[in-house]
Amino acid sequence: MRRSIAAAVAALAVVAPAAITPAANASAGTWNLIGTNQVASSPTSGGGYPIPAGSRVPDAGTCRSGPFNSNHSESWLAVKPGTENLVGSSKFFFDKFSTFYMFYLGAHQILNGIPSGNNQIQGYDCLSTGTQNMPPSWTDTTDPNLDFDTEGRVYQVMLPFNAFWDASRLHPDGEIDVSFSDDMGNHWVKGNRGQALEPPNNASARQAGHVEDKQWIAVNHIVGSPNQDHVYAAWAVFNGSSNGAGTKVRLAVSRDRGETFAKAVTISPPSQVGAAATFVYPSIDAVGDLYVAVVSFPPNGGPSTIFVTRSTDDARTFMPFVAVATPSMIPTSGLPNTRFRDGINESFVASPTHAGHLYLVYEDWDTTLGQMDIKFTQSSDAGSTWSAPVGVNDNVDAAGVLTDQLQPVRAGRSRSSSTTAGRRAPTTQASWRPTSGGRTSALMSRSRPTTTAAAAPCPSGRTGASPSLRGIPSSRGSTSAGCRSTRAPGRAIRARTGAASSATTSVSPSRPRTSIAFSSRRTIRRT
Repeated sequence: MRRSIAAAVAALAVVAPAAITPAANASAGTWNLIGTNQVASSPTSGGGYPIPAGSRVPDAGTCRSGPFNSNHSESWLAVKPGTENLVGSSKFFFDKFSTFYMFYLGAHQILNGIPSGNNQIQGYDCLSTGTQNMPPSWTDTTDPNLDFDTEGRVYQVMLPFNAFWDASRLHPDGEIDVSFSDDMGNHWVKGNRGQALEPPNNASARQAGHVEDKQWIAVNHIVGSPNQDHVYAAWAVFNGSSNGAGTKVRLAVSRDRGETFAKAVTISPPSQVGAAATFVYPSIDAVGDLYVAVVSFPPNGGPSTIFVTRSTDDARTFMPFVAVATPSMIPTSGLPNTRFRDGINESFVASPTHAGHLYLVYEDWDTTLGQMDIKFTQSSDAGSTWSAPVGVNDNVDAAGVLTDQLQPVRAGRSRSSSTTAGRRAPTTQASWRPTSGGRTSALMSRSRPTTTAAAAPCPSGRTGASPSLRGIPSSRGSTSAGCRSTRAPGRAIRARTGAASSATTSVSPSRPRTSIAFSSRRTIRRT
């Protein structure tokens, strides 16, 4: 998630720690940043689909072994409870170049602050499944999100889908799964006894209705809770357009550590949140209650509303949604003066140490200045009432020279911390999370720009589909306007900004390449 209570702490720390200076009102905490960056991604291989000459869509039955040696994006981190060991997740673009929209989720192992390996998440390609059949082989998996249980199992809600642009003839469209790993993300097993939580209906990949997206996970790791280690998977199903044509939020619960899941249910009644709700974030508080935040989009294109609901009975029932904030939305998908599209505009977390304490940060479009600001609000009574939203970015812009603050992420421990991306430093997409030991760790994508880079054509062709489906134009987080995804997500932090920094292995001189870097530091500003 991307949460920002001050400035672009994680983003700036990645590039120039010494350049960070406290704001005039920074007395609430410390700004000391101690850490070094390491490249956490390395070339690996796995199954994927080549693109035939003259096409942008792969052919069924052509999955093969190939390299993952180009871009990575949309990073997320999860910390194994009681340790300094982390699992990261990001998108691994297939083959040597990211010319096409072909990628799979992969895992990064980071043990005691040292990156130790990375690999494709198994179960969604022809090599790991041993078949060309669709499914279980898919052309893409997307949207990283991770969480651990108390026994060291890490989970991820998976969104496998088939290429849906141009003249695609692929079937089916997509599905929602949960996969888990017991060895820090090296090997993954499909949960729910291998069955999808939101199954495919064998419709064309080009269908406009029943399109799954925006999935997220939360695991109850409150020791002693009656629902300890229960797993909550949530996602949105788009039926037509996000602008009022019907988008529902679905949720499924596992009470046996991911082995099986109860039948998914819709938790977003239109009478409470309107006809189109998405951008779902589940989170668990200190007594094991489940909270869910969503954003509702009105059919007339007016201001959206962020809602939060609560369940005290293990997601069997939910209290009425409470309206928290009504942020203004950017009138176009593209962020000014950047090559990024806007993405999910809120991040939400419940405190694991203070019952009923909730924290929400979100983007709010300044219609006068034409730029994005970051707002923060909190609740200390289980979401019944919320504090007046306050701005958290401290930029002072020169006349005619605007900055952008976007994609906030919030993390909750004994005190809450948050960060955001700010376009006052080179491009960085970061995911961070403080651990029980006090160390703050970041996983980020870093890219090298080239003067000859030509933007890859954006996949298109899903007539009537939501403008934010599966990263087109925006996934969970911003996506490059050139359709090279640079998003970040999960239950930690991600941040991303404007132009670019470094890369590692050799690439085509005509295309930028993004690698995943890891940083560990001891203290951040807290509020």
